[in-house]
Amino acid sequence: MLRFMPVGDSMTIGSAGEHTWRYRMWEHLRETYGAPFALVGPRETLYDKAADAPVSYEYADPDFPRAHLAGWGEGWQHMAPLIGEAVRSCRADVLLVSLGLIDLGFYTNAEQTAENVHGFVAAARSANPRIRIVVLPVIPNVRATSDAPFAAQVTRFNELLAKTVADLDEPRSPLLLASPPPSYDIDLDTYDGTHPNASGERKIAGAFADAMYQAWDFGEPYAG
Repeated sequence: MLRFMPVGDSMTIGSAGEHTWRYRMWEHLRETYGAPFALVGPRETLYDKAADAPVSYEYADPDFPRAHLAGWGEGWQHMAPLIGEAVRSCRADVLLVSLGLIDLGFYTNAEQTAENVHGFVAAARSANPRIRIVVLPVIPNVRATSDAPFAAQVTRFNELLAKTVADLDEPRSPLLLASPPPSYDIDLDTYDGTHPNASGERKIAGAFADAMYQAWDFGEPYAG
């Protein structure tokens, strides 16, 4: 059985009442993968905005494997110390990672964030030397439309991320850079300029699914 672990920030954990892109990915894999698989991770909850804490189980459709490693306000620097134990305890085979926006917005610059990517990959591989990792670049968000220095940091980080992926990729533990969803529009695919709505969830899931299909022949192209 192949075990997929979604890793991310607020766009991955989602909030009460949402499906999340994790659900869209599960739907896609269930329909196209053609072999046993599971979503795994040490967490299951959604973020509850009223409680200001990740305590909600109120998924729009709760009937799917909800496990993940994602947190509202968490980035590469938060996940790097956690990923080794998470991979080890959950026996993850594939990491689907969407991080970076929080780091660049609040904690680290592009170069520091890229260093945390190195630490994350090393820790994941220490737990599973054959781990596969798919990484999504920082995708469009509302802050980048009005904050030029932040937008420049996003561009710079995505450049460094591509180089990091190329440098760290190895045959026994492939590291794959997904392409940002080409039609992603913050006015149409988010509810607040950052967090995905239903169409945004599908486009994020599609970015991961298409990358895995093209590189590893997992499943089929995303049709959601």
